Amino acid sequence: MSSTKKGQSRLTNSYSYQKAGVDIDAGHALIRAIAPLAASTARAGTSASLGGFGGLFDMASLEYCDPILVLATDGVGTKLKLATATGQNNTIGVDLVAMCVNDLIVQGAEPLCFLDYFATAHLDIKQATQIIEGIAVGCREAGCALIGGETAEMPGHYQSGDYDLAGFALGVVEREAVLPRDDIAEGDILLGLASSGVHANGFSLVHQLIEDNAYRYDDPFPLDPSQNIGECLLTPTRIYVRSLLAALQHKDASMFKGIKAMAHITGGGLIDNIARFLPDTIQAHVDGTTWPLPPIFRWLSDLGGLPDMEMAHTFNCGLGMVVVVPASQEDTLKNHFESFGETVWTIGTFVSRMPEEAPVIITGSPGSAP
Repeated sequence: MSSTKKGQSRLTNSYSYQKAGVDIDAGHALIRAIAPLAASTARAGTSASLGGFGGLFDMASLEYCDPILVLATDGVGTKLKLATATGQNNTIGVDLVAMCVNDLIVQGAEPLCFLDYFATAHLDIKQATQIIEGIAVGCREAGCALIGGETAEMPGHYQSGDYDLAGFALGVVEREAVLPRDDIAEGDILLGLASSGVHANGFSLVHQLIEDNAYRYDDPFPLDPSQNIGECLLTPTRIYVRSLLAALQHKDASMFKGIKAMAHITGGGLIDNIARFLPDTIQAHVDGTTWPLPPIFRWLSDLGGLPDMEMAHTFNCGLGMVVVVPASQEDTLKNHFESFGETVWTIGTFVSRMPEEAPVIITGSPGSAP
């Protein structure tokens, strides 16, 4: 009986990085394929070219007097499982950008540039290009430049066909304009901006509901058979940057200095995200009867028999962004947002709060308007 001694394989086999599962040439081919996509996102401050050791941004090209840099990083969670299961990879990149830049804008910051991290078992150039195409779409919509990223081929760590995504965004805001402001008060108004669907949170629960109820992603969506379940769930996260930034930077400062705070409704749903910016003495009263629940949420709620508070803690329930404004600015800002294509509802107001009281109260079922 023979045995192999330590180090013997070095003498009998010819090794290479490619034979170990990592194809450097494929990585170079991907850079060439996506270079025009990155170039399409160029903006003031960058050429959005790829291939350097780091992405460059020229802050001197911007007209900020006392700038504060704001940074955000995020992923898209188990929504990736849906993209890989359906083979529809062309919109998940929009979600990745949205999750980062929507977090920047709630601080009052203008998104400037974006970097991505893409890891997979074996690099599929077609799949990767589709993903980066979505990232470029999101960057153009948010007005930020795709200036770099990392592609990691990791055989043995990921299953074949699987991949992971992470994003990083840089923004800037004038020091005096950083949000949230410290003057949120009784009588201020909460405006809710419509979401485009589930966005990129709560998908671990979504997958479980679909699996336990024996549905498939290619089954027709029961409340709208013109699309299947996967297509409905893959609707990309709405990017709110243009409408919100236009309000924050409007030339008529006397009318558009009204925004006091914003909440991007992600993990934790309406309750936890609104609570993030509240002073200890202020309570948000949200009226769940003031906006309609989109069909995808009605279906998920019925599928799992989910209580109202579970829905409000897990999903955006039809509201992807909440904006705090003085009552005197309510109509002006609603009209502004609607002029940018947003659907807007007045969803609540603020009252005083005792220390033992919850920061956010929702009356009525979330999204129970007719």
